[in-house]
Formats: sequence, C-alpha cells, structure tokens
Amino acid sequence: MTVADPLRVVLVGAGLMGRAWRDVLEAAPDVELAGIADIDDSAAHAAASALDRPVPTGTDGVELAAATGARAIVNVTVPEAHHAVTTAALFAGLDVLGEKPVAPTVAQALSLAAATEVTGRLFMVSQSRRWNPQLHALRAMAEDLGAPGTLTTEFFRESHFPGFREEMAHPLLIDMAIHPFDSARFVLGAEPLSAYCESHNPPWSWFAGDAAATAVFEMTGGVRYTYTGSWASPGRQTSWNGEWRLSAEKGSAHWDGDHDPVLEAESDPAPHTPSPFSGIEGALLVFTDALRTGVPPMGEVHENVLSLAMVEAAVRSADTGQRVLIDDVLADAHAEALRTETHPDGRDALASWPSVRSVLTAARP
Repeated sequence: MTVADPLRVVLVGAGLMGRAWRDVLEAAPDVELAGIADIDDSAAHAAASALDRPVPTGTDGVELAAATGARAIVNVTVPEAHHAVTTAALFAGLDVLGEKPVAPTVAQALSLAAATEVTGRLFMVSQSRRWNPQLHALRAMAEDLGAPGTLTTEFFRESHFPGFREEMAHPLLIDMAIHPFDSARFVLGAEPLSAYCESHNPPWSWFAGDAAATAVFEMTGGVRYTYTGSWASPGRQTSWNGEWRLSAEKGSAHWDGDHDPVLEAESDPAPHTPSPFSGIEGALLVFTDALRTGVPPMGEVHENVLSLAMVEAAVRSADTGQRVLIDDVLADAHAEALRTETHPDGRDALASWPSVRSVLTAARP
C-alpha cells in the first residue's frame, strides 16, 4: 500500500459484532469497506442497507473480495468458522484482521500461524483490550516498578447471555478470560509456563457450566498471575476489564478497570507516551499501519497463540485437577495440527518448527 491508497476490505460476518465493525470500517479515513459477506445472505443485505451508500454483499468473503478488488478481510464470524474463513483468505492472497479467539483450539491456531508463513500474508487478531490506554499506562507503571512479583485480576459480573454461552461447559474461561489472560502477558512482558485452575458453578447460577473460576499461572521470570472471577455474581460489580493489582520490587500499582491506574512507589514514575489507540478502532489502525510499514503488529497470530494456550491450559487443569504445563498444551496441539492439516505446504511448515514456543515467542514485537 502507498500512503495515499485506502485499504479495501470485505467484512465477513454480519452479526452483532459484525455490525459494530461495519461502523468502524465505514468511519475509518484510510479504509474502504468494499463488501459485506455472511453465510446468511439476508444478514449481509441488512447490514449493508444501514449504510448511506450501496455496498456489495455475498455469502463468500473470498469470492466477494476477488469481485470487488479488496486486499483484506475482517473476519467477524463465529469462532467455529474462524479457521476455515481465515485459511481460505490467506491462501487467496488476502491479509486478515480477525476477532478473538484466533481459533477454537490451539491446534487450529498453529495451523493458521503456519498458513501465514506459507503465504506471506498478515493475520492479526483483534484482541481489542490490548489497545486500552489505561492498560498501556499500567504496563508503563510495571516497567517503572522493577521486578514483578504478583499480578492479580478480579472479575465479578452478574451477566445474562441467553443462548450458547449459558450452555457452555466453561463459559467464563472460554468466552471471557482470554481478555485478561492476554492483557496479563502484555502488562508483564512475560509468557505463561504453567496453569493451575479450579472452576465451579454457584448453586444459584443460571449457567449450565462452570461460571466461576480461579486460575494461577506461573509466568517467565518467576512472577505469578492470578485470575479469579464469576459471571454469576450479584451485588457489587467490577469493571468489564476487571480490577487489577501489581505487586513489584519498588512498589505497587492498582487499576479499577475504568479509570487511570494508580501507582504507589518510592519515586515518581518516568514520563511515558500514552497509547494513541483504543478498542477495535485501535486494532484497525494498527493493522493498516502494519500493512503500510511491513512491521509485524502486536496481535500477529504467532504472538497471540499463547493467550489461547492459557485458556486451554486453565480448562484442562479445571477438568483434571492437575497443574498443566503450557509446553504440554503446545506439544499436544502441534501433534494435532500435523495430524489434521490438509494443506501440504502448511504441514511442511509445521513440521519444520524446532519447537512451538520458540517459533511463537520469536515473533513477539
């Protein structure tokens, strides 16, 4: 892309989140929404009809991108479709910005990472809370406080989600916890090594599966990250971002999830440049900037996989009652990815990796 060119994109997925992305794409000055695709053609038409101009629609995002001359897709399909839609786009020569999670399983996420290596295309996951300016301020405080010891997140909401979430086995861990898990990696600048998790369902819960959980992660550098929360918690509600506390060598920092974090330390913090990005708008700006500069962005698929691995490890620990090593999760996922990969070049790429962790962490911006 040249600086003067708008990025022509096709939006794939016209549900509630898809409509939110539609508005962001339509408002972005350096992006042109070239089409809207959904497996339900009427949903695509309905999403397009809300715009002030005609926008082509279809049921196949890759075909619509080819017909409209789009260079990229924004994948806002249901998680079960993420792997198929993104794989098809990458091998069609399209760059992809996708909603979290990267895929339903770590094995499928590794397949997508291999697909980017084979095709040379960019796949970035919109882990939208990464772009919260207050979270960036908390990370800056963490850098000022020296060696971290403990990071905690408390998340308690009374949440009603009629539909699939209320039928999931682990709704809190699978559908929500990836946000703080990913944010913890960002704040600490550290990667997960192991997980121990206990989950349960309060007797008054309206969820079929476990709506509450506590997970403890050992991170690189010896720091511990603890997450505890519930989606069936009447009474005082935390922020949707949770409440955070960092205890470190030179003091502590606290973030209530909605306001600027507070530092308690012996010395004043060094000045830091605030994040210019926020939410899915920020993710889109970072994605387009990465395509213009060629610099891998935060959220690039390799960098994002370990957040999903934390979820998978926490669920495995909750189900077995055992401490789970992240590298065991990665090894099992790699073996599964090799067994199920249908593209020969993708399988060769997966087979060439010296170790999964080394490949994933080498890509960290």
